[in-house]
Amino acid sequence: MQPVRTADPTPERFRQVLGRFATGVGVLTTVVDGLVHGMTANAVTSVSLDPPLVLVCVGRTALMAERVTRSGCFAISFLAAEQQGLSAWFADPSRPDDARQFAGVPTRVAATGAPVIEGGVGFVDCHVHAVHDGGDHLIVVGRVQALGEGGATDPLVYYRSRYGTLSEQP
Repeated sequence: MQPVRTADPTPERFRQVLGRFATGVGVLTTVVDGLVHGMTANAVTSVSLDPPLVLVCVGRTALMAERVTRSGCFAISFLAAEQQGLSAWFADPSRPDDARQFAGVPTRVAATGAPVIEGGVGFVDCHVHAVHDGGDHLIVVGRVQALGEGGATDPLVYYRSRYGTLSEQP
């Protein structure tokens, strides 16, 4: 048996290797004091079926970290293949940090008050259940209050620092 090739886990190498794990792409949203905020997120996973829990990782220095912990609620809209532009927009640190970031973005209000982006493949709407230390990120666990499927069927995926879809051939 051949030994496994390894490398030191530098931040660059870590990102390169983990980039080989395809993920879905979502937009994390919240509302606090009437101010809506959004952020692209691909570090999202289910945690538990009973109770229904999901987690999302948020950079500690991101404005979203303060807003989602203060608001106590969030929604994650799972983007469709044709919504790549929305992913890029909500990942852009130069976008406005007020309601203008949602200008022209079709949304509806979830049960918690957080915006849900229309046209995606689905969404979850959550109350913050717990927040854990995750190094340079916060691990925000949400208890799902409401959820739904969208009309789109082809999700936006992220792999090796590029967008793709499930319908594309490797």
